[in-house]
Amino acid sequence: MQKHKFEPNKDSALYLQIKDILIERIRSGVWKEHVLIPTEKELMDEFNVSRTTIREAISILVQTGLLEKKQGKGTIVKPQKLAGNLGRLTGFAEEVIEMGQVIFSKVLRAEFRSDLYHEQSMLNVGDEEILLIERIRFADSVPVALERTCWPKEIGQILMKYDLNEARYYDILEKHNYYLNEASESITAINATIIEADLLSSRPGEAMLQMTRLSYGLNKKPIEYTITKYRSDQYQYDIQLKR
Repeated sequence: MQKHKFEPNKDSALYLQIKDILIERIRSGVWKEHVLIPTEKELMDEFNVSRTTIREAISILVQTGLLEKKQGKGTIVKPQKLAGNLGRLTGFAEEVIEMGQVIFSKVLRAEFRSDLYHEQSMLNVGDEEILLIERIRFADSVPVALERTCWPKEIGQILMKYDLNEARYYDILEKHNYYLNEASESITAINATIIEADLLSSRPGEAMLQMTRLSYGLNKKPIEYTITKYRSDQYQYDIQLKR
C-alpha cells in the first residue's frame, strides 16, 4: 500500500495529525458508514508509523463517536448525526449538504399573520403582519427537524414567490440583497409532544433539541426569528473551544 504523504508538524503530535486525516476520510465519504476501515497493520504501513500511534488516533475517533470497534470484526465507521456549529451562521440545508446528504422539506403552513405578538416583537415590526412558515426538514428521507420561521412582511413577500418545499432561505435572501450579518441563538432540551413525534417519526416524550435564533441584517435590523426542534438521535451541536 502506498504510504500517505504528509508534512509532520512539530507543534502537533503525530497521532493527532493522523487523526485529522482519518476524520477527513469519514467526512468526505472515502470511508462509508457501516464499512470496516483498514486494519492497524495496513494503516501502520500506509503512514509509516508505530502501532501505538495508530491506536491513539483511532481511540480518539472511537471516543468521539466517529468509529466503533466490533468484537472479532474490526473497526467500522458509525452512522453520523448531522452537526451544527455554534461558531457559524448557517442554515439547516447547508449543514445537510456539507454532510453529503440530500435535503428536502415538507411545508406544513405558510401564511401572513398579524396576531403573532411575540414574534412581531422579536422582529421589531410593530403590529405589521409577518410571514409564518412551518416545515419538516429531511436529510436523506429521514425527518430530522420541525422548523418554524417568521419573517418581516417585505421579506415574506419575496419568499412566497418560491417553492418553499425546496427553498433555501439564505440563498434567496442574498439574491435579493438581504445579507445576514449576525445572530443570537439559544439551545434548550425539550421532549417531543404527540404531534411532534408523529411528524418526525419518533416517540412522544423523546428528547429533542430546540434552537431559537434571531438573525440580523447588515443594518442591524432583525430579519428572521426561527424556532427549530431537532430529533436528538439525528442531530447534534459541535462547539470549537480554544484557550
